[in-house]
Amino acid sequence: MEESGTTRLEMFSDGIFAIAATLLVLEFTVNTRGNAPSLGYQLLHQLWPAYLAYATSFLTIGIIWINHHHVMETIVRVDRTFLFINTLLLLVVAFIPFPTRLVAHYLQIPGERDAVYAYGATLLLMAILFNVLWAYASRNGRLISEDMPPVKVRAVTQAAAVGVPLTALILVLATWTPVGGVIFACAISAFYLPGAARFDR
Repeated sequence: MEESGTTRLEMFSDGIFAIAATLLVLEFTVNTRGNAPSLGYQLLHQLWPAYLAYATSFLTIGIIWINHHHVMETIVRVDRTFLFINTLLLLVVAFIPFPTRLVAHYLQIPGERDAVYAYGATLLLMAILFNVLWAYASRNGRLISEDMPPVKVRAVTQAAAVGVPLTALILVLATWTPVGGVIFACAISAFYLPGAARFDR
């Protein structure tokens, strides 16, 4: 099985993360027709679902980028299987702007539950694929550095695994309160911010 360094993989991955995060800002639109509400009213009262969706998705992409960066720092080589799993992960990351747009447009109107279902399912798939990526790289020290302490491997594994059930709860909450599901998704990102900082320690 062919193995190589990580430089090209990191450059490609960083580009996808950057594009996905940048596309999120396109969800902010205002109605400029003559009979539209005032700009101030739209900014304060109508665009809050877009604000919430943007903040949640940007933080989520940021957290997964930080964790992905950490994974790339711990491995010393990649193979075709790792590249394939990473490509699937990036496929989901690049897709995030679409369910973000659904949430921004449908929250608080008919269709909001389905929009949050699509959003939560996307985040759940991303969490699962990140766990698969790390499990493949770390299993029996397959791709990671020999200098990485086993305790650190376990810490990353446990931190990543928690993300799957937490993200699945978004779908459960969306059944009763779609807005609550999105707020919980934002809370997950806030939960992982200090955790991502602890990776380096």
